[in-house]
Amino acid sequence: MTSSLPTPEPAENGNNTAAWRALGVVATATLLSMSVWFSASFVGVQLEAHWQLSTGQTAMLTIAVQLGFVLGALGTASTGLADAWSPQRLMALGACAAAVSNLGLLWAPGPFSAALLRLATGALLALVYPMALKQVSSWFRRGRGTALGLMIGALTIGSALPHLVNALGGLDWQFVIVSTSAMAAAGGALAAFASRPGPYPFPTSSLRPRVALASMRRGPVLLANVGYAGHMWELYAMWAWIGAFVAALPALAGREDRHLIAALVAFSSIAIGAIGCLVGGLISDRWGRAQAAGLCLLCSGTAAVAVGLLRSASLSVVVAACLFWGFWVIADSAQFSALVTEHADPALVGSALSLQLASGYLTTTLTLWLVPTLADAVSWTAALAVLAIGPAVGLAAMIKLARQCEKPPTSPVDARPTASTSPRRRAL
Repeated sequence: MTSSLPTPEPAENGNNTAAWRALGVVATATLLSMSVWFSASFVGVQLEAHWQLSTGQTAMLTIAVQLGFVLGALGTASTGLADAWSPQRLMALGACAAAVSNLGLLWAPGPFSAALLRLATGALLALVYPMALKQVSSWFRRGRGTALGLMIGALTIGSALPHLVNALGGLDWQFVIVSTSAMAAAGGALAAFASRPGPYPFPTSSLRPRVALASMRRGPVLLANVGYAGHMWELYAMWAWIGAFVAALPALAGREDRHLIAALVAFSSIAIGAIGCLVGGLISDRWGRAQAAGLCLLCSGTAAVAVGLLRSASLSVVVAACLFWGFWVIADSAQFSALVTEHADPALVGSALSLQLASGYLTTTLTLWLVPTLADAVSWTAALAVLAIGPAVGLAAMIKLARQCEKPPTSPVDARPTASTSPRRRAL
């Protein structure tokens, strides 16, 4: 019989050696596992030639992963699986299965089967990313924003690597697929054998779909999700198309090295976001999650418009604007997840994170298609200006949330058990 007596609180300060070591393990496992998300991007040009793909078919290989992730996240949340199983077990299962799915590209006869495999890969990665956020959060009560920011910063560098590979060239696509699959399997093994829950664990719950979906109903969680959707409206479209934007600059017209320059600028503009994630986390831990996210949204949305308007400026000016944009466009990402871990029902945090990520990645599928369409039909200036709509909506949500939470929120898992939050009651 489980005792309902309060248990001694762990040390207040989450900034200790064990916590940072755990963060390093989870971040490394996640980065290795998520490498299969970007595997097709690493060798997109070679796959176009191998399967004789059109531009639309190539884009579908990217969009399929996004859609797969959405379906997988909705599945784990709606069934309650995200809160019924331990995070490390789900991470290990998802990473190893995604490695197998990614490896299947070696035998895919054409773009349709390849798209299905990419869909499956995205769905399986929905067992990895949300659970990694949940696992890290269990180690940090103070400094949670910085911790999650560092983890997402590592993933940001991973997202930038395809552009560096494109700039360097020379890698065979089969080698890339095999190596990324091996990395994902290694990430799964690391999650299984080297990761463990922290001193502030979230309670588990049974597989009850309607209860899991109720995690979305709390006002602060809903506002955090609106902010996250606005953030994602801009983020992946910027990451996907910044290279194409730079390659089409008037300042590079007629230059033979324009694609090399575009790839290097794209890599730098995305990779600098790793520093932005750290800065965003530090700001949020000091001033509050909503305030920090609002500042980031204001800066990135303004940058989206400015970069488009500066298209005819000198190359150095455009590059500086792109670096500013890349710094702020990802700096707020971790804070939306931190808000969910601090305001959602503790027994439903896994489902709440999965649903938040599902809504955000579903949003990305629209702007991934919309930006190049508008760039071709109207102009790059108009296409990038449309991306500012998301940050504007997100900023409005963060202003409202900041008014509700004048002080940085305290995570529900930090409270000592009471009659209404006993382990038995919270598991319902």
